[in-house]
Amino acid sequence: MLFSALSNLPPLIVSYIYADGMASVFTDSLLIVFSIGFLIWLATVRSQAELSTRDGFLVVTLFWAVLGIAGSLPFIFSSAVELSVTDAVFESLSGLTTTGATVISGLDDLPKSILFYRQQLQWLGGMGIIVLAMALLPMLGIGGMQLYRAESPGPVKDNKLVPRLAETAKALWYIYLTLTIVCALAYWIVGMDLFDAISHSFTTVAIGGFSTHDLSLGYFDSPAVEIIAIIFMFIAGVNFALHFTAWQRRKISHYLFDPEFKFYAFILGSVSVVTVAVLYFSDVYSSLFESTIKGVFQVVSMATTTGFATADFNSWPLFLPFVLLYAAIIGACAGSTGGGMKVIRILLIFKQGFREVQRLIHPHAVIPIKIGGQRVSDRIIESVWGFFAVYVMVFMVMLLALLATGLDIVTAFSAVGACINNLGPGLAEVSVTYGQLPSAAKWILCFAMLLGRLEIFTLLVLFTPMFWKR
Repeated sequence: MLFSALSNLPPLIVSYIYADGMASVFTDSLLIVFSIGFLIWLATVRSQAELSTRDGFLVVTLFWAVLGIAGSLPFIFSSAVELSVTDAVFESLSGLTTTGATVISGLDDLPKSILFYRQQLQWLGGMGIIVLAMALLPMLGIGGMQLYRAESPGPVKDNKLVPRLAETAKALWYIYLTLTIVCALAYWIVGMDLFDAISHSFTTVAIGGFSTHDLSLGYFDSPAVEIIAIIFMFIAGVNFALHFTAWQRRKISHYLFDPEFKFYAFILGSVSVVTVAVLYFSDVYSSLFESTIKGVFQVVSMATTTGFATADFNSWPLFLPFVLLYAAIIGACAGSTGGGMKVIRILLIFKQGFREVQRLIHPHAVIPIKIGGQRVSDRIIESVWGFFAVYVMVFMVMLLALLATGLDIVTAFSAVGACINNLGPGLAEVSVTYGQLPSAAKWILCFAMLLGRLEIFTLLVLFTPMFWKR
């Protein structure tokens, strides 16, 4: 019921403002989703049972899957986009999971309300609709900790920022909303109209990548717009726990002492240097300034799994397109709105690999792994390696499944990589749109988006016999 109002009322207002004839689309969608939610609520309103850990995993997964399907209704009802059910669900899930892969072309000619709806889906999904729901669950008499553990990204899922979970959710949303407003104002000041500024602030802070134009941010052809996007994509890719601490203590020095933040900045910086150097010395752009702006923008956009574009990076020379894709696989920080494997996991994998090399030299030595001076338990290291192993196996299975639908190897590899890491744009046939892919491939990629958003284990645990045993 909450989703029906949050997702349909704002674009309904936009439709009336611009008189684009789409009001009935959002009215019908709102009534249908609200009615279904109301009937389910009536059937369960007297239930006072506490959620178990098992319930938490199931509810979180169903939240994303069911709301992804519910979010497809405006695309199905609208005559302006004329999408099949498969395409509509793909677009909705891509928005809600902040993947940014689209099956729609001709964005510049679409009604404003439809464009706004796409952008807003990503904003709602950015921090996780579950986090918003957690602020309301205590009022409904439902414990939220199980949901928090199932949905929060990263290897350590038990740390709360403040003692009460509802307060944590509200604090994160205040920060998220503030960043969105500041980003929108910055875009507006440098020349975007108000509609584009608000729309793109939604997908910048959510690290989503949807745009209101086919050329993405390249439409504006403005270095100032690109610099603002770089700044806010970088901020949104940082662990929100650090933002919360900055908000609470009114200082930023703690960022410089956080190992994940430093490694995140190092990855973005080093990949940016390589990219700018290759672009400049390959004469892709005429000046060092243009090479720097275009290169750094695309690195930050891909590495944070946002997916905005100001250039056709698919045609960049040498290894650059694959370097950018690998950066997206690493992804943003844990506890951010970004996707990917998360920087902290990669850092722990490096440290564990180095420890194994040391053990070859000193077999009996006790060598602890530390992050920021704190020892990391072997249980967390095991979970990180387990995640990496399952990630690789799932990636390979979905790659083979896409190849079986007839796609070429580059398209299939980049499509799986882009969707399971919630990135959006891929290489070859999926560098711009996924619309030409077979329906079977789109459903496989929908599953990949959910896997990425739920960090694989949360979804895969539902397919184990142990989960269903009482």
